[in-house]
Amino acid sequence: MGAALALASAVLYGAADVAGGLLSRRAAAVAVALCGQLGGLLFTLAAAPLFSAGAPSAADLAWGALSGVGTGLGMVFLYRGLARGAMSLVVPVSAVNGLAVPVLAGVVLLGDRPSAAAWLGVAAAVPALWLVSRDGSAGGDATRAATLDALVAGAGIGVQYLALAQVEAGSGLWPVVAGRCSAALVVLPLLRGARWPPARLLAPAALTGALAALALACYMLAARMQLVTVAVVLSSLYPVIPVLLGITMLRERLGRAQAAGLAGAAAAVVLLTAG
Repeated sequence: MGAALALASAVLYGAADVAGGLLSRRAAAVAVALCGQLGGLLFTLAAAPLFSAGAPSAADLAWGALSGVGTGLGMVFLYRGLARGAMSLVVPVSAVNGLAVPVLAGVVLLGDRPSAAAWLGVAAAVPALWLVSRDGSAGGDATRAATLDALVAGAGIGVQYLALAQVEAGSGLWPVVAGRCSAALVVLPLLRGARWPPARLLAPAALTGALAALALACYMLAARMQLVTVAVVLSSLYPVIPVLLGITMLRERLGRAQAAGLAGAAAAVVLLTAG
């Protein structure tokens, strides 16, 4: 069940990324992101009372808020790196670092001891995530500043996953609510000068945030049922979803590197779920 929830998290996050990317072609990406965070906040506020028997502890809310700070910082530095014209560098570096940080922390700090098969799955997932996240463009400006942006963005994503894994089972969705609040506050300063999406796009943008919040809820549940290391790796495979949707729905061509990445991701899923 834990593996299924982690994979559901990846699917939901991937779908939210695709929807957010399409909306960002019609409005400022930062405004779409902030609208998504607010949509996720409204969704979790409405759903949280249904999934919690009592009030969450201050510690659980603090972990949730820290997770949201990671989300917000990940967005801030990802957008800054992309603004430098370095998509072919920033996206895969941030994706791999977002996986590596919580995996290492899980083993070193939390005492996770994955099986041999799970370690093979992690070893397969890292290059797979790199390959499938590459956009194939040759025009990326691979500067030192863009690399630093990517590493900080990945660290933010890693903090998001690692912090949510620390909340207690009785907290329900309240830590995700706290996370949406802190993420919105981190992203808000970026909005200066950006045009707010037109009214017809507000509901779709909010829905992307609801999907992302649901993805985090699935991950949080998965991390309670199995090793954080395994839950993080499976949830971090969300970049596979845009590639698959691009092939099946948008008739995009699959490059050799992405094909190898998809094969590696499939092998990682089999090894991690078997381990």
